[in-house]
This record gives sequence, structure tokens and C-alpha cells, in this order.
Amino acid sequence: MDALKNGTDTLFVLLGAIMVLAMHSGFAFLELGTVRYKNQVNALVKILVDFAISTIAYFFVGYLIAYGAHFMGSAESLSARNGYELVKFFFLLTFAAAIPAIVSGGIAERARFGTQLFASFLMVAFVYSVFEGIAWNGRFGVQDTLKSLFGENFHDFAGSIVVHAVGGWIGLVAVLFLGARKGRYTKDGRVSAHPPSSIPFLALGSWVLAVGWFGFNVMSAQEIGKISGLVAVNSLMAMVGGILAATLTGRNDPGFVHNGPLAGLVAVCAGSDVMHPVGALVVGAVAGALFVRMFTLTQNRLKIDDVLGVWPLHGLCGAWGGIACGIFGQKALGGLGGVSLGAQVAGTLLGIVVAVAGAAIIYGILRATLGLRLDDEEEFNGADLSIHRISATPERDAGF
Repeated sequence: MDALKNGTDTLFVLLGAIMVLAMHSGFAFLELGTVRYKNQVNALVKILVDFAISTIAYFFVGYLIAYGAHFMGSAESLSARNGYELVKFFFLLTFAAAIPAIVSGGIAERARFGTQLFASFLMVAFVYSVFEGIAWNGRFGVQDTLKSLFGENFHDFAGSIVVHAVGGWIGLVAVLFLGARKGRYTKDGRVSAHPPSSIPFLALGSWVLAVGWFGFNVMSAQEIGKISGLVAVNSLMAMVGGILAATLTGRNDPGFVHNGPLAGLVAVCAGSDVMHPVGALVVGAVAGALFVRMFTLTQNRLKIDDVLGVWPLHGLCGAWGGIACGIFGQKALGGLGGVSLGAQVAGTLLGIVVAVAGAAIIYGILRATLGLRLDDEEEFNGADLSIHRISATPERDAGF
């Protein structure tokens, strides 16, 4: 029976890892569809190479920091329990690699390729893994402190804070260090439109992410015996709430409509295992509206050139999800209980502090040494030609 359980658990986690790995193609196509034609190739290449860099960073450094475990033993020891620990690493790696994939969308169209790869390695190896260890492995005594203060640990079942808020706030810092794309904001205060190059590709990216998210959330149980239909349906309801709120608030704009499900899913990750489905619907709807309002404010009023809106989508909706877990997870609102609003607020704020501080150090050093962005001519020509020496289309399209 132990062999059967080990094999089943290994397969369960492996399937989750494959689903979340597939989500990275969703990140790629979401970015490809949002950027201009001259940066489409770069969007695809960045996500793929970032995943490879993340694998190396997490295998040799990040996993050790987060869980105190390494894979330098014999292959015989690594294959114990059907290699469960290895596929668990694979599954958690796909979460870690989401950090540079999230950041990539914010800094699109003007970031230097090599410098960003350095940043990706450092983010995954150190910044992400430190907070992951705190939240999911009780490292550094933080969870014990929160439980003594608030009666419960900080709860983040599938990464509203650990993955999304951390990635989104790192993305904000990166965007601020880089500055806006040339021509995005004029001297007289106007905003120059940079419309998406392909709504179909943007929509494809959204669909791939939304489908893969059910592996992201449900398989976070990490054992077949702990699988919960509640997580699946809460994810569904939050996704639907996000779609409807973004459609209404965004006045049918397809960019907002297709980011709506992502906003809802980001927000529900933390409490998907403890909320009532109606609560998840509300959480998702608030997230969908929050994304639309804050994306518009960020771009038009604050003049922060966050291309895909990674700070509103992941940073703010993720933070909302962390806090919402402490509200809608309460038994008084139909949840399962075992969560504390105080611990959720404290854990959320800590995640933001770790992300901002770590990103400021990394991007500050890289800006002073290697430089962060393409020069004016390279940016004008586009990252595809400047970095990869090829364009996505056979001729210079009008989108240039």
C-alpha cells in the first residue's frame, strides 16, 4: 500500500507540475499579444530562457534556502518513494519560475536581455525563496511569532502572496528603475497609446493560464489524499467573478476582459482551501474591478509604464487575496476557519517588504553595473531585431 500511495502521490504532483509548466506558455502569449509587433519574439524568448535560469537558481540555491534540502546525494537516494521529492521540487520550481515571468510583462519592450537574466537568477535564488521558506516551511521563526501574536499562522495555500504579490511588487520596482518606454508619455502630459499587437494571442495566453491554474491551486495539496473539490470550485467561482467584474468595470474592453479571470484567480489562491464558493466569487469580483481601476490609474494618472499591468494584477490583487483569506475564511462568513485577519495582514505586508527590498537591491546594483535598458536606437528598432536579429513578421509591419 505504501508503494501505491507513493506512486500515486508522485503522479499527482507530477501532473500538477506539468499543468503549471504549461502556464508559462500562457505568460508568453499574454505578453506577446500585449506588446507591439517589434517585441513579440523577445516576449517568447524571455519566458523560455527565464524558466531555464530559474531552474538552475532554484535547484542549486533557492530550494535549499526555502526547505533546507538539496539534491547532491546519490541517484539511489533521490529515487526513494518513487522520486516524490524530485517531482515536488519540479512542482515548486514552476511556482518559483513564475516570478521572472510576471516581472517580464511589466518591463517589456525596453529591458536588456542579459541583465534581466541576471536579475531572474537572483530573484528566484534569494528573494522569492526567502519568503517561500517563511510562508510554506516555517523558516526563521516568523510563523511562530505570528501565531503567538494572532492565534494562527499566516495562511497562503497556493501563493497569492508567495508567488503573485511578491512577483508583482518586484515588477513594480523593476518598472520604476527602468522608466517608461520612449514616447509613452509626452512632455505636455499626454499618454501615447501603445495598443496590443494581437488580441487573439492575448486571449490565448489568458485561456492557457486560466486552465493551468486549476493545477496551480488544486495540486498545491501535494498529496492525492488531500485533494479538495472545494479548491477547484472556489477557483472557478473567483475566475468567473473576475471576468464579470472586469467586463463591467472595463466597459467590454477585451484586454480587461481577458485579464479579469487572472485577477480573480490570483486573489483566490491564498484562501481557496478555506473559503465558501460565494466568498470566492466576491473575492474574484473585487479583484477584477481592482485590476481595471488600478491599471487605468497606474498608466494614466501615475504614469507608471507597467506594460501588462503586473503590479495591479499580481501585486495588488495578490495582496487583496492574502487579506481576503483572513476575512472570507472565517466561519462566520461560511469558511472553514483556522485563519486570522491579523496574521494575514502581517504576512502580506512582510511579503511586500521582502519583495520591494530585494528588488531594490538587485535592480539598483544591476543598473549601476550592467545597465538595465536598451539604448534609444535599440528600443526604437524593437527588442526582436536589437536582441534576437529577427522579427516576428516577414516585413516591417505598420505596428512598428
